[in-house]
Amino acid sequence: MGLFDRLRERLGRTRTALSDGLSGLFRGGRKIDQALLDELEELLYTSDLGPVATGITAELARLHKRGELKGEDDVRTKLRELLLARLDQPPAHLDWDTQPLVILIVGVNGSGKTTTIAKLCHRFARAGKAVIVGAGDTFRAAAADQLETWAGRTGADIVRSHQDGADPAAIAFDTVQAALARKKDVAIIDTAGRLHTQKNLMAELEKVRRVLGRNVDGAPHETWLVIDGTNGQNAIAQAREFTAAVEVTGLVIAKLDGTARGGAVFGIKEALGLPVRFIGTGESMELLEEFEPEAFVDAILGKTS
Repeated sequence: MGLFDRLRERLGRTRTALSDGLSGLFRGGRKIDQALLDELEELLYTSDLGPVATGITAELARLHKRGELKGEDDVRTKLRELLLARLDQPPAHLDWDTQPLVILIVGVNGSGKTTTIAKLCHRFARAGKAVIVGAGDTFRAAAADQLETWAGRTGADIVRSHQDGADPAAIAFDTVQAALARKKDVAIIDTAGRLHTQKNLMAELEKVRRVLGRNVDGAPHETWLVIDGTNGQNAIAQAREFTAAVEVTGLVIAKLDGTARGGAVFGIKEALGLPVRFIGTGESMELLEEFEPEAFVDAILGKTS
């Protein structure tokens, strides 16, 4: 099964909301008019595109006024083009010449951070990479326990403290030192997901980054923010806390299989101005997909081939 087919299957709730909703607007051969465009904007909002919906609808209205949109097929074709334009981003590239490649993972508790790290371990292991994980969320013992379980299942090494409240920067230091000594290809560092005070969050993450940078040149090479896709537009405010505290290089949007709000990808990307690197489409280890805008848009718009 190819990427498009997997996304079509896993993003069924979003596709039903958006594609079936679009067909419903044109039921009975309905013509395009202002009322239909207003309903289309509402449909895009309910699919959680957020402010993106207004811009897209305005462009469709302009094209209709110029006589370029005649019916549903024209609207679908143009909508696909406009949605793709909003997901434009450079292709992902991980520099495997750097040893180890250090990836810092940030995000609030409950966003899917721990599961995402496990999936990354699985993905990299299948690509033949040797992985080590640093359990840097030392404020939640359960987080380190979960990571240790997942590391065991995916064949990754783990560095953790068995003492609650240990210094996350110390875990980060020990992890990269172990990665260097054991010649690991990639080190994935977890961090606390608490949104305590902005000042403390900044200080904690900056300390982790300084420690990583002192031990491996240019580290962290990637900093990925994990966002819960079921939170839709509400995730943006949380995300801004982290992007203010640390230089995020990419987004991982988790839990998109369990929601009809997959359109939030557009609003999140536009609001944060960051590339989407991966999307989570289920609980199984293999259900972390590298984000490909064309396959994503086609899956939620209901393209059949």
